[in-house]
Amino acid sequence: MPDTNTVINQTRKWLLNVIIDHTLCPFAKREYDNNRIHFAVIETTDLQSLLEQIIMQCAALDNHANRETSLLIFPLALSDFEDYLDVLETATALLYKQGYEGIYQLASFHPKYCFANAPLDDASNYTNRSPYPMLHILRETSIETALENFPNPENIPDRNIRLTRDLGLNAMKKLLADCYK
Repeated sequence: MPDTNTVINQTRKWLLNVIIDHTLCPFAKREYDNNRIHFAVIETTDLQSLLEQIIMQCAALDNHANRETSLLIFPLALSDFEDYLDVLETATALLYKQGYEGIYQLASFHPKYCFANAPLDDASNYTNRSPYPMLHILRETSIETALENFPNPENIPDRNIRLTRDLGLNAMKKLLADCYK
């Protein structure tokens, strides 16, 4: 495994060169430019420890108002996409159980991300493909505010699908691969 700084730098490169430069998330640039995205490298592979780390990161967001969001990066765990989806479901239920319903929500990114009913080689999967398995903790109030001030936010997913397909599978593969350089 690369060291923690390398993992964070590769993730930053992905965020900047894929997500922000291609406006896959029109809200990411502001938070990136203002240094309000926290990057947490979670090195455990134990499920219970993973879940504890997720809750700890929610508590850290509670205590750090200057952090808008957190990207939890799992370089050693969850390489199997189906296992990752199971943990995502469990983590989402845990957030509710811990009283975070309506406060935080999780977005998902994975190197092998594949949307339901999409072929593995569909370029649109790259809207959620990342260098490492990740969970993105988002503040729900921030999402609501951002969506209120953005014209036609319901069009974002369709726009991203069109964009990634227009760029093509090879270009999307290259963008992701370049994050490791």
